[in-house]
Amino acid sequence: MSVLAAARDDVVELMLESPQGTPIRYDLEALCSALDIADPTRVVVEVDGSRRRAIVTIYPSNPLAEMPPPSLSDMLMDRQGRIVVGRYHNGRPARRRMFDPSTGSAVRAMVFGTTGAGKSRTVQYLLACEKRNRVVSWYGDLKGGQSAPEAEGQVDWRATTQEQVILMLRSAVAVAQERQRRYSAAGRNAFLLGRPDPLISVRIDEANRLLERGAPYREEATYLVKELGRTGRSVGIGEELDAQASHLEELGGSDTLRAMLKEGEVTLLRWSSGMMRQLVADGLLPTGDQLMPIPKSLQPRVLRSQFDVLGGDEDDDGPGTQGMGYLLSGPHPTAMMRHFRIGSITPTPGLDPEILALYGDDEPARLEEASQQAAGEAYAARHDPAAMDALFQALQSDQEQQPRTAGGGPSGSPRRSAARMEERIVSALAGADEPLSADDILAAVNADGGREVKIGSVRTTLTALVDSGDVVRAAHGLYAPTSN
Repeated sequence: MSVLAAARDDVVELMLESPQGTPIRYDLEALCSALDIADPTRVVVEVDGSRRRAIVTIYPSNPLAEMPPPSLSDMLMDRQGRIVVGRYHNGRPARRRMFDPSTGSAVRAMVFGTTGAGKSRTVQYLLACEKRNRVVSWYGDLKGGQSAPEAEGQVDWRATTQEQVILMLRSAVAVAQERQRRYSAAGRNAFLLGRPDPLISVRIDEANRLLERGAPYREEATYLVKELGRTGRSVGIGEELDAQASHLEELGGSDTLRAMLKEGEVTLLRWSSGMMRQLVADGLLPTGDQLMPIPKSLQPRVLRSQFDVLGGDEDDDGPGTQGMGYLLSGPHPTAMMRHFRIGSITPTPGLDPEILALYGDDEPARLEEASQQAAGEAYAARHDPAAMDALFQALQSDQEQQPRTAGGGPSGSPRRSAARMEERIVSALAGADEPLSADDILAAVNADGGREVKIGSVRTTLTALVDSGDVVRAAHGLYAPTSN
């Protein structure tokens, strides 16, 4: 193996090249031991695609110990649809794609990180960038709104419960299907940014709470996320899952869903033990690549004899590592980077003024009129607690009344349940002599011998039937089958 070395400002760079047919393999722990380096975050290893060349960079201290806040120019999309999210270890900008103008595709993304890794601040920055770029942001904060409280009023739709998120996902799928029909009729096979429809981003924070085994709406949530991934990308609707782990069971247990999302933008913050093997097994990291573990603190572990006199700073913590991570889908997946410093350095008693300043003073972007109609009643009521509560109650009632399987979950797929509801509504309309209101339809459906349903379920299904063309609005508040 040939080795070239260079040094500048106490930074050492080793350029390695192996003979053809001999891929470079390395062990990070053994490498740090051989170099007598106690702080492994000072060492960065990058291997090229041929696995014959590598660069080993050794810093006198971690180069990412301190990060500045972002500038407005960092937050605005470039010609390739990217924003700058931070810096790599070598000071170069770390970019993440929000839209792909070369294919006209919205972006699917994942952000992983353990508790305290900086995931919430990363999400806040992405939401602020979306607002600055006039992206319609739909944000599900499944930590009860605590992950990003500053997002209230800064996004088009903010959901804070699993029920709200399910309604939001249903509306997103309905919008995607409506755009598909509209674009097909216009002869369009791709999304054009801002011409005329806005780009939409649907983000679920703490997604494992919605998709993990035992979650109350896991089956339907998995279906909706997968369906949105299939239909949304080419019509300008991106989606992101932010979770604390990458294990398959944390994300709906769906190989299809994981395969679909890992083709997008994948960010890995500080991870737990065992996640590395999962990343390689799931194909999110090429076999042979290794990532330097990110500790909770940059304070190196130093052995001290019991006979040493302790200094006054013995118990001081080193700088934290929040925001450090790897852009696995970027051009340098094994190069450590760090996100910009987002928000105040110390906790604030209320909303963080620095984060609010990132969002700016403009109103958030909203859906175009055609998509508002497709999004239906839930979208119209998203800021009305009383109206949303009625929809939540209908959803919860439907969930409770579904037969249970031996494993405790609902039997049958949500798609089959939805199809059954559609059939009952169409049958009720077909048997009527005149158009019916939603209340009339509710009474007819509940009199057909099937299980009882709530008005919210009827209204949500009516919206989908109107969008699909199976039902028409005969007049304000009145519905009829298309065949009439």
